[in-house]
Amino acid sequence: MVAVTFITAEGARVAAEAAEGTRLLEVAQAAGMPLEGTCEGQMACSTCHVVVAPEWFDKLRPASADEEDMLDLAADVTRTSRLSCQITLTAELDGIEARIPGEARDMQLR
Repeated sequence: MVAVTFITAEGARVAAEAAEGTRLLEVAQAAGMPLEGTCEGQMACSTCHVVVAPEWFDKLRPASADEEDMLDLAADVTRTSRLSCQITLTAELDGIEARIPGEARDMQLR
């Protein structure tokens, strides 16, 4: 199992675990994090945007050009922003921390 810590917009730390190969979006949703994931991981929206802790960011596979384009649509983007649907958990990511941004853009306009 891979340990993940989510930090909510309010600063609360939420621990979760998932099997290797699980996408971070699925882990976040199972842990009750408010990540919409409107496109269900097809990289057609930015509603699963997270900010990865700097010490973990360089351990991730680099973002594709398509992911970078989608991040341009996200609110509160930082240097270590990623789409959680594009992060697949591996043993190397055991202990990863990701912050849920304080602002989100609802692509379904609800």
